[in-house]
Amino acid sequence: MIITEVRDKKTIKEFLNVARVIYKGDPAWVCPLDTDIENVFNPAKNNFHKHGVITRWIAKDDSGTLIGRIAAFINYNKADSFAQPTGGIGFFECINDEATAFALFNTAKDWLQQHGMQAMDGPINFGENDTFWGLLVEGFTQPSYGMNYNPPYYKKLFDSYGFFTLYEQITNHLDVNKPFPERFTKIAQWVIKKPGYRFEHLKVQEIDRFAADFMEIYNDAWEDFDNFVPIRKETIGEAFNKMKILMDENLIWFSYVNNEPASFVIILPDANQIIKSFNGKLGLIEKLKFLYYRWRGVSRMRAIVMGTKKAYQKHGLESAMFIKLKEYVIPLKQYNELELSWVGDFNEKMLAIHEATGAVFGKKHATLRKIFE
Repeated sequence: MIITEVRDKKTIKEFLNVARVIYKGDPAWVCPLDTDIENVFNPAKNNFHKHGVITRWIAKDDSGTLIGRIAAFINYNKADSFAQPTGGIGFFECINDEATAFALFNTAKDWLQQHGMQAMDGPINFGENDTFWGLLVEGFTQPSYGMNYNPPYYKKLFDSYGFFTLYEQITNHLDVNKPFPERFTKIAQWVIKKPGYRFEHLKVQEIDRFAADFMEIYNDAWEDFDNFVPIRKETIGEAFNKMKILMDENLIWFSYVNNEPASFVIILPDANQIIKSFNGKLGLIEKLKFLYYRWRGVSRMRAIVMGTKKAYQKHGLESAMFIKLKEYVIPLKQYNELELSWVGDFNEKMLAIHEATGAVFGKKHATLRKIFE
C-alpha cells in the first residue's frame, strides 16, 4: 500500500476519482461536484483557511489502484474549545478493508499530532456543518445536495479504530401535500395575525440585508450550545453567494417581531436530482443542462438550517413560516417532499418542531471522535 499526500494536479484528480471507484454501481450515490469539493481546499473560496490548516492523502494498492482517501484539518478558532485540542478528518473514502482504513486514519492522526492535536472528529467538513458532515448510519437512500452518503460498512471501520459517537444528526422527511396537524396550523394562523409580526421571503436584490439578519439570528440562537463559535460575516457571504444559483427566493423565509430579525428557515431545491448524471463534472455542457433543468424535474426540497433567537423560541414563528412556505409550494404542484436536515440529537426544541409538522424519520448521521492515546 502506498499513501501519498495530495500536492499537484495529478493527485488532486486521483483524490476526486477515489469516490468514483468506491461507489461504482451504487444506484443511490450522487457524485458531489468536483468544484464543490475543491473549493473546500481552496483558500480563495473557503475563508476557514484564514484560521486553519488542511491537507489530504490518497491510498493505492501495490498495483497502483486507488483504494482510499482522507483529509485532515484544524480549525484553530474551535480546536481548543474541547477537553483535548481537537482537529478533524473528512472526505474519507475507502474500500471495505480494515488495514487500508487504519492506515488512512493513522496518517491523519500523525499529522494532527504533529500540529498539537490530541483528538480528531470525523467525518466532518473544513467549513460549516451544512455540507459534507457526518457518517451515514441509517437511511441509505439517495442523498440530497450537500449531505454525506457512504456505504454501511464505514461505521464498522470507524468503530474498530476506536472512534465513538459524539452525537447523532437526525434528518426527517415531510410530505408536502399532506396537511399539517390541526394544532400546528391553528398556532401558525394565530401567529401570522399577531400585531408587530412580519414574515417575508428572501429577495435576491437585498441579499446582503438578509445575510446580516441571518448572522444576527444564528449567533443568538446557537450561542448556548457546547463549543459554539459565532459564524463570521465572510462565511455567510460565501454561503449565500453559493446558494444563488440554486435558490428559489420564495423558499427562504425570515420572520420579524417589531422589525427585529427573529427567525429564519433556509430551504433549497435539491440539486442532486439535477446533477446525478453529471458524475461530478461541471463543464460547459453540464452548466447549460443545469440552467435548463434548474427546477424542472426537481420534486424535493432540503431545509438546510433553521434558527430562532432565544427570546422568540416559543412564539410559534417556525410554524408560521412553514404555512407561508406551503402557500407558495402547493399551487406549484412541483414539490412532493421537504427534507428537514439535519438536527443534532441534543437539539430537542428543533426536533419537537419536526415532530409537530408531522415529519417522519428519514436518515441518521453520526459525528464521531477519536481521542489519541
